[in-house]
Order: sequence, then structure tokens, then C-alpha cells
Amino acid sequence: MCGISGMLGHPDRNVLQRMNQLLAHRGPDGKGIFIDDKCGLGHTRLAIVDIEGSPQPIHGPGKVAVVNGEIYNYKSLKRIGYNYQTNGDSEVILSQHIAKGSAKDHARWISELDGMFAFAIWADEQLILARDPVGVKPLVRTIAGNNLLFASEAKALRGCDQYTPKIDNIALKARIAWEYPLDATTLFADVFQVRPGTVEVWELIDGMPQLTSSCRFEAPKISPANTWDSPEKLLESFTLSVSDRLMSDVPVGIVLSGGLDSSLVCAVAREAAEIAEQPVPACWTVAESEDNPDWKAAELVAKSLDLQHNQHILDPELFEKKLPDLCWHGEDLDVTVLFFQPLFAKMSESVTVGLCGQGADELHAGYPRYKNLNEHKKLVRGRLDDMNFDLSNLTGQAWWDGNHNPENHTQSLEKFLQFELDNGQLSNFQLRLVDRHSMANGLEVRVPFLGSRHLSSSNKLPMHWKLPSNGLEKAALRRAAGLTNLPKEIVDRPKLPAGRATSPNLIDSLIEELESYTLQIAKRYPEIESALLKQPEICIGLGLFESMHILDRGFSKRKGTATDLLEELI
Repeated sequence: MCGISGMLGHPDRNVLQRMNQLLAHRGPDGKGIFIDDKCGLGHTRLAIVDIEGSPQPIHGPGKVAVVNGEIYNYKSLKRIGYNYQTNGDSEVILSQHIAKGSAKDHARWISELDGMFAFAIWADEQLILARDPVGVKPLVRTIAGNNLLFASEAKALRGCDQYTPKIDNIALKARIAWEYPLDATTLFADVFQVRPGTVEVWELIDGMPQLTSSCRFEAPKISPANTWDSPEKLLESFTLSVSDRLMSDVPVGIVLSGGLDSSLVCAVAREAAEIAEQPVPACWTVAESEDNPDWKAAELVAKSLDLQHNQHILDPELFEKKLPDLCWHGEDLDVTVLFFQPLFAKMSESVTVGLCGQGADELHAGYPRYKNLNEHKKLVRGRLDDMNFDLSNLTGQAWWDGNHNPENHTQSLEKFLQFELDNGQLSNFQLRLVDRHSMANGLEVRVPFLGSRHLSSSNKLPMHWKLPSNGLEKAALRRAAGLTNLPKEIVDRPKLPAGRATSPNLIDSLIEELESYTLQIAKRYPEIESALLKQPEICIGLGLFESMHILDRGFSKRKGTATDLLEELI
């Protein structure tokens, strides 16, 4: 896990150094720069595999790369005859790389990689940008002056004086309506995400960077079978995904919330560790009190499975102080996931890699909205109407689909799950949260539910095995979990919202404390004022976002509590 950045056009070492500084939290174990007269690459490293022997940028014959993430099948991809300089996984990307070609040519070898990754390669006068199939690892880009800038996080782009962050008002409205950024949008104007499962080829044409070709090398597709009765195979696919993600030369832990998903990671951890020939991971839990249902459920799981369990009670006084950190690292409007910061901070004191249950709800229809798509359609439509805004006829590189009005995506559960898999709920929201807030603490978090084996198996499940008409959500996954040693009350435990389940009183108290600012913040945005007033937590998040990322170019993290920053803004 690392931070990558770079520029194509007229690279400047000072800019690359500033970009590295803005990504230093992602890579506390080392930093490096490559630069020639056309391209520059930056890297900050969190050492996990081949700790001493794999500094970056990585050099090969006539090429250089910076890589973020892990390639789990790197050993099987190693080529006989290639002169490997490291024992790490990232170098296999350079050895797989082919000579100059189109994005379609590069897509063939990139599709062989099994992992979570974002990388850049400079070779043969081409800059190649690529991102893993479901978007576990981030990669954003923009044009500033005569340069293409790219980075793991948008804040790094501010290392170039020619770039000034501004709010994208259309992306903001879509974010408020759907509750997550859509498609390639970020909340920053003209800053776009490289699409998951996509390779882009950039070249200099008359001195200007241009996207000369692009190809999606993998697009996960929901293809439900008519019948299903293979819980053993579904469980096996997940166990092997967990086993793959134990690949590490540093200690690994498990995020344990007490819900089904993280509990299932714990349930297969011992078998997965045996397959991977790695130690059995310990697990970590945080909550606002020992009476919290998540806390009690997590205790039951750890005790039943005989796992080492680390527990931490959240400090209510730290919430307001840490809220600006949440906004700075998250680069979005989130305020209800405050438990992520103390959780990951505690884990990083003992381990460098974590496993989490993210992705299960998207694959197995776990969210409450899936039970009544018509009501969800009305909710999104009402927000759009409050803003007098329409999401049809969308054009330009920000949009992968041309119509994001809710009526276009909610006709069936299958269609809606595919929409959320493709267009932002997973890559732009859930995975962004995990990536940004774990990396804020120098911790790499891996997502076994999104491993290629389990992803393929879950995408073939019939819809009624994801969400039965009568019964608990995630029916197939619960049946597979029933084959493990998990207590029945955990297997049958219904879905709860992660942030509010872990610290409901602390979050509600903080929102109530800051709610007096919502009216003044909303007035700053007259076109969306009505919608903001109906979502006070989003309104507060927007005020903090503007304070942290827009004022004074957002070049460095502003100091003070949430109250301090909101007072300064209004």
C-alpha cells in the first residue's frame, strides 16, 4: 500500500516533492521520485512485502513504474528470463508490461493481474494508468496548464501551483441525491477518477498530454443463475479470498464489528491462515460503550472462535476534534463514520495490514434500501426535485452513463445492484472510506469479499438467494456462514448501519451540537439549500469540506475543532 503521483508534460521536481509530502501519510516507510524531460513519478511507501528490497519507483529495461496495492498472484506471473531486481509483488507489473501499444494491447496483460492496484508506467513515450477491476485502490487525474497530474488522492494535485481546487456543483448535486459520488466524479471540478478495471494510455501530442486510448479490461457482471445449492463452494471461494489477502511480511489483523460480514472473515481466518502458511490474525473492535450491541456481538464472535481480541472504547471528547481529520482524509462529506479513525489508529499500533468485511452488502444485497426500491427511487427523486435538478443527458468524461435519474436504475434488484457495483456506491463511497481512513494511519486494509473468486461466485447467485421475499437479507451468505463455527445469533443477526451501530449516541450528539450551523452553511448554496436542510449531517460535512479543501487552496490540513472551522467559514 502506497501513495502514487505524477505529471506528464513539463515535470517539475519541486512539484513532485510537494505531491509526495501531501501523500506522506500513505507511505511512512519511504519516498522516491523519477523525472525526465517529459514525465515525473512520485511514490510514498508503506512496506508490506519485501520490506527492505522493494523501494519505488521501480525501474526496468527502458521503463519505470509506481504502484499502489498488492498483486496476490505475482509469484505465478513471474517470467523466466526477466532479471528481477526485487522479491516484491509490484515488479511483476513491469515484467508483464509489453512494448508500445494501444490500451487494448495493454489490457491483455493487465487482465492477468489478480489484486487491488493502481499504477502508472512510463515507457516508450507512453504513460499508462490502470486501476483494479472494482476500484479498491484510488487513482484520480486532472489537467493543469500543460500537464496531466495524477495521484492516489485529490489533495496531492495541489502540489502544482497551476491547479486550484474548486467544487464541482453538478457532482455535488448528484452526491447529495444518491449519497455517494457517481461515475468518474469527485467533488472537485475537473478532477476525475480512472474507471475501475480500466487502462488509459496518455501521450504528448504537440507538447500537450492527450488520452490516446482507453480500454476496460474487466467489468464485473451480475449474471444470476436460475438455481443455487452450493453453500460449501461459496464459503470456499471466500476462504480462499481471505487466504490470498494474508500475503504479507508484516503483521495482519481483522476489523471486527460484530456484524455478519466481518464475523465471517474471523470465522474462516484459521483455515485461511493454514492455507497461506501465515499466523492466525488477531481482531480489533471499537464502540462507544461496553453496552453497545456491536461490542457484545464482537466479543461473542472472538470468544467462540478463540481469537485474540483487542477492544477500545471511543472517547467522546475526541469526536469533534477528529472530525476535521475525517474530512481532510476522506475528501468527501462523511461525518457519520467517525469510528474509522480511532479503529484504524489502534490497529496500526500493532499491525500494518487489516482485513475487513466491506463489499459484502453490495454483492449480497445487504442494505435496507434493496428491500423497497420504489421507496428509494422516491427518496432520490425528492432530493433531485428539491434542487430542481435532472440527471439525464449527462455528457463528458465525468460520466460513464448518460442518465442517472433514479427511474433509470431501480426497475429491478439485479439492475440496481449492477448500477451500484458499476457507478459509485462501492468504489466511490465504501472503498474510498476504507482506503482513505486506513491510509491516514499507515494501515493497509484489504477486502476479501471482493476477491476474484468470491466476486465471481456471488455474481452468479439467484436474486432470491440474495434477498428473499420473506426473510433476512444475504440468504446465501448466511447459509454459507452457517457451515462455520459462528454462533447462530451472529449468522442470523440483521444488517445495521456501520457508523451509527458502533457509536449512535456519540454521532447523534455531535450532529445536534453542530446543527446550529446548518442554516448558515445551507445559505451559501442557494440552489441546494432545501436539500441540505433535510440532511443536516451532509450540510455540516459540506461546510467542513469547503473549509478544509477549498479555502486557501486546501494545501495543508487546517487546525482546530469542527466548531472552529465552521465559525471561520461562515
